Amino acid sequence: MQGAIARVCMVVAAAILNHPLLFPQENTTLLEQDEELLVRMKEHEERLELEQMRLEKELSHPDVEEQNLDSGESYSWYFWSTLSLVIFFTIEVCRQDLADMEAQYLEDEDMDAETGFISSKTLLLDKGILSSFCDRCMHTMAHENWRVKEFVEGFADDLLEALRSVCGREADMEVGDFVGVGSMFESWRASKPLMCDLIVPFTPPEPNSFQFKLWCSPSSDVPPDMQGCGRIKVSRAGENKEDCLCGSANFGEDMLCLLHRNTERPKADQTSEDLLCSKNTVYLAKDQVMKWFQISVTKAWGRISHKYEFQLTFRNLDTAGALKIRFRSGKVVVMNIIPVVQLEDTSAYFVPHFPSDGTSFSDTYWPLSFAVYERNFLKHVAKGLPENACHLHCLQILTFLLKKQTGLTGRSFLTNYHLKTAVLHLLLCRASSCWGPGCLELRLRDVLGFLQRSLQQKRLHHVLVGNSLVPTVIQVPEIFSRSEPINLFRSLVLHKELYAHTLRHFQEMLRNAPVLIQEYTPVLPNGDVHHGLDSSL
Repeated sequence: MQGAIARVCMVVAAAILNHPLLFPQENTTLLEQDEELLVRMKEHEERLELEQMRLEKELSHPDVEEQNLDSGESYSWYFWSTLSLVIFFTIEVCRQDLADMEAQYLEDEDMDAETGFISSKTLLLDKGILSSFCDRCMHTMAHENWRVKEFVEGFADDLLEALRSVCGREADMEVGDFVGVGSMFESWRASKPLMCDLIVPFTPPEPNSFQFKLWCSPSSDVPPDMQGCGRIKVSRAGENKEDCLCGSANFGEDMLCLLHRNTERPKADQTSEDLLCSKNTVYLAKDQVMKWFQISVTKAWGRISHKYEFQLTFRNLDTAGALKIRFRSGKVVVMNIIPVVQLEDTSAYFVPHFPSDGTSFSDTYWPLSFAVYERNFLKHVAKGLPENACHLHCLQILTFLLKKQTGLTGRSFLTNYHLKTAVLHLLLCRASSCWGPGCLELRLRDVLGFLQRSLQQKRLHHVLVGNSLVPTVIQVPEIFSRSEPINLFRSLVLHKELYAHTLRHFQEMLRNAPVLIQEYTPVLPNGDVHHGLDSSL
């Protein structure tokens, strides 16, 4: 009997391994022209059928010895038979799921073909032109970028030192040293005018302090549509109510206290609500911070302007620290000096706005920036990549295409930060050897394909929040690494018109990509590619 059971199990296993779903007809590895292979498979299938019929006949006519089996052996036969059926059923379900996924993928491709969508796989990208384009964007500008960063850092130090002298340390905010973030400090800025993003942390004067309420805290009251944000509570040490030092001394009428909505000093009979950052709340207001910082920067520039021979203006009066420097030669450098609040002892900062994002949040909800961790992540990954890796080239080409498409069809929801997030995701998933200088075309297609799928699914997760693939050496705080992922495309789920416009914008960018790259990489009459730098980049 045991021998019969063993043969039954072997037949079941052979049937599973030869199931049609394991070798589908559409499998490209099985060539229909291979007649000899098909004949051998047919003979093998016939032998299996004969063996199965023989075993069924043997089991249907058991001999006398098998009829005298005790109950233990009978139970054993039932057990192995049931186990075989369970295994067979489980494998069938799993394979059916895989088949459904494959069918859905093919349906998505058919849908793209029917609707006229452009796929990243159909892009005609010339390797030589891409390489020459990157030479123009990166290598030619590397020296200029270094000189601009050196100037910006020196000017920012001078400006912030003057700003500290404007701010009274005993009654006004205390300003720390700047931190360079963004594309210029990550070495993938290519377009002009050159833009430098600097974050400047500030803290309240003692005995005041900041307390934080994050969206991912266990007792969080942050709404679901404010993912990635937090609230900053202003409190006074040793007291239950918020207070301000500006009411205890006279610091002059020119002093603007961040804790007040106007320059009026608090009176003895005022309630705690009169001393808060935002009306009827206990939370720091972004509008108040922007007003204070803009006034302070203006006063600071007034103290040092005689030392410089360029024109300094605010690019946007609603955005504090959005500065534009124009030299006599006509050259322009753009600076974003952003006041931020450091989250305790981490490298995460609450920012009033993102320079490249037009999304606006409620006045008391501050988005949290992981720009410092992202900069460290790029530095760490670069150590293990091949020499002259193409990951930064991918970012430069993508941002160039987005900028040119925005000039053609206007702004969309898609930003440079979304492009950067897609590249960071692929850096985690792709092997280091896949980012060699000769792989630029393939990786560019990968990033565009990743973005296309993310747009279709309306889901692009933040690369550092809730992502177990992030190396521990980046030291992302545990509260964020174990948090639920943040969907950067959540607004596309809530706003159908915005989603439709963004999808059309991306499709147009794909369609125009080969033409734009070719246009800005002109070919000389002798067939060589021109390597001069076009100021329009």
